[in-house]
Amino acid sequence: MMVPAALLLLGVLTAVLGPRMLARAAWPDHEPVVALWAWQCVVAAVLMCCALSMTLSAAAAWQAVRGHVFAPAPNAVVEAYALGAAGPWAAATAVTLALAGLWSGAMLLREIARARARHQLRRAELRLQAPLLPGEKAAAGRLVVLEGERPDAWWLAGTPPRMVVTTAALRRLKGRQLDAVVAHEEGHAQARHDWLRHCSAALAAGFPQVPVFAAFREEMHRLVELAADDMASRRFGRLTTALALVELNEHRGVFGPSPTSQAHVPQRVQRLLTAPERLPAIHRLRLTATAALVPVIPVLVTFVPGLRALG
Repeated sequence: MMVPAALLLLGVLTAVLGPRMLARAAWPDHEPVVALWAWQCVVAAVLMCCALSMTLSAAAAWQAVRGHVFAPAPNAVVEAYALGAAGPWAAATAVTLALAGLWSGAMLLREIARARARHQLRRAELRLQAPLLPGEKAAAGRLVVLEGERPDAWWLAGTPPRMVVTTAALRRLKGRQLDAVVAHEEGHAQARHDWLRHCSAALAAGFPQVPVFAAFREEMHRLVELAADDMASRRFGRLTTALALVELNEHRGVFGPSPTSQAHVPQRVQRLLTAPERLPAIHRLRLTATAALVPVIPVLVTFVPGLRALG
């Protein structure tokens, strides 16, 4: 039975070639939303290869699983997969992949729990720093201003969602720069970028030795910021958005010679100022469709023996 092995090989090739092709391409910085979709399709294809290989290996190892997986299939289809000829490696492969899947789920739950704890802590701190006045309703305003010496702004999801800005940020942001910052954070919230961060962080933490997952996490953090920058710049202009980024991050030393954790900010500012041209709509559609085909390939590989038997 070669299909599970072929699926694992396909998963390895996708994990190696997919990130390399995206890293060498010039279009992701022009179209971060399409690039986000492409990265998700690559990772989904890798995970699908593992899931399908696990299913077929389990069907080959245990008759009970085979009966459920191939229950509606004719005998010719079952024979085409040569499930009875599987060696002792089938059970080991199925168990290993199943444990990896359970571990991935556990890492995702852990990441969500940590994010929720951080979120609850920040909301508790906000209630202490900006308590409601007598007679004020909780949903009275979306913008909360905190006294602070460091310019900062962030979106705090929840009920109600709040945009939190420090007084130092209000002093530094001029004109419509504050509106651009709000639009940037709203872009994160509307596109649910937090879920992309959670999933990529869970895979990278659960499998630190797998390069594709580490690259997925890094690119998610970078591309979601570019996508939110584009959303803000389309409403309030690239120059306004770039200046807002500078005002909020200049005190962090990100524009100096020494690298920092916010080293991507200068590249974001440069990108906004140089105004890269968007790809034509037909090109974006072609890239989106091509990326969507990547997770379909493991499904086609899985069904090839059955389709041949039926043909």
